[in-house]
Amino acid sequence: MAQTDAPSDGLIGRFDRLLIPLEDMANLIAAFAIMALMILGVLQIVLRTVFNTPITGYIDLVELSMASMAFLGAAYCQRLGSHIRMEMLVGRLRGRSLWLVEAFGAAVALFIIGVLVYYSWGHFMRAYTLGDTTIDAEFPVWPSKLLVPAAFSIWFCRLAIQLAGTLRLLINPDRSKAGVVVVKDVAEQAQDEIHEVMGDTPKSGDAS
Repeated sequence: MAQTDAPSDGLIGRFDRLLIPLEDMANLIAAFAIMALMILGVLQIVLRTVFNTPITGYIDLVELSMASMAFLGAAYCQRLGSHIRMEMLVGRLRGRSLWLVEAFGAAVALFIIGVLVYYSWGHFMRAYTLGDTTIDAEFPVWPSKLLVPAAFSIWFCRLAIQLAGTLRLLINPDRSKAGVVVVKDVAEQAQDEIHEVMGDTPKSGDAS
């Protein structure tokens, strides 16, 4: 697993601090959506089997909730480095070679997400303009489609911060690691989890 260093002073650190609450809120909404879907599924089973009265539009509600669960937590995972990463290769790199690879990956991801923001916004506008609805219960689909470019936009900002941070370290590897993903070994991850569970802060010299 990888993790982002704590935000530091400087323009990149300030943008990082501004984006973190937004990422946390989006991830929390995704978590609530998952919990709500679980509760809705239990109610659907109980109402259908016991009372023979299934929830109207249940399948449509499940479809509409997919966007929030799939995309709202993407930027949060990007910040923590929880997406699939080639750590067996990247973990062996040091100095400018590491930050060159990280910058290349961030730049490619930034381009892809930028394209997805553009086209997902177009899909939202088309659904909103045409009044598109689900097939069964005819719920409007534009709120769900709006979540996609919104989530991708947050992800785009996170990738932009990471790209700026890696380029900064590519120029000078001795600078503070603000807004970038730092690969940690198993011992450091375990130490972080201990501090998180205990609710204390790492001592000087401990893994941060």
